[in-house]
Amino acid sequence: MTQNSKLMDMLSGYAAAHQHPFNIGVHLIGIPVIMLGVLIPLSWADLEINGFSVTLAQFLVVAMFAFYMTLDRIFASVFLLFGLLLAALADFLGDIGQPTSGIIAAAAFFGGYLAQFVGHAVEKTAPVILKHPIQANLAAPFFTIVEIFHIFGLRKQLFEQVRSRIQS
Repeated sequence: MTQNSKLMDMLSGYAAAHQHPFNIGVHLIGIPVIMLGVLIPLSWADLEINGFSVTLAQFLVVAMFAFYMTLDRIFASVFLLFGLLLAALADFLGDIGQPTSGIIAAAAFFGGYLAQFVGHAVEKTAPVILKHPIQANLAAPFFTIVEIFHIFGLRKQLFEQVRSRIQS
């Protein structure tokens, strides 16, 4: 499978289950909120890599970026920027103190997922996380970036190809 067909398969599968504007909007907010809920506790732990201190939150963002580079370099690069900004926010919130930041992390994580289920209930589709939890959690932040490109009318040819695949 080539990078293009792998990307097209993923985008087509995602787009087929995310057509309703309400569900798309919920995902644009909910997925970064879920990520924040994951990144806050990861910001509590540091790694030493070649003399540099890196939080597990930053490490996770860079690891996801490396995977996304196998799909699409432009989307991956934009994800890296947003992901590192989100990791910086998680670091800030993590520094508040673990009881408070833990509550914020749990509220973000569970609230974000609750929102996803509400969005899919409106759309009348099952969330992918029910069938493929690892794939869904790994791919969702990537799809958020893709959706932002779509909203701003960027990379129109790619989205036309996705639309034609869904319709056929």
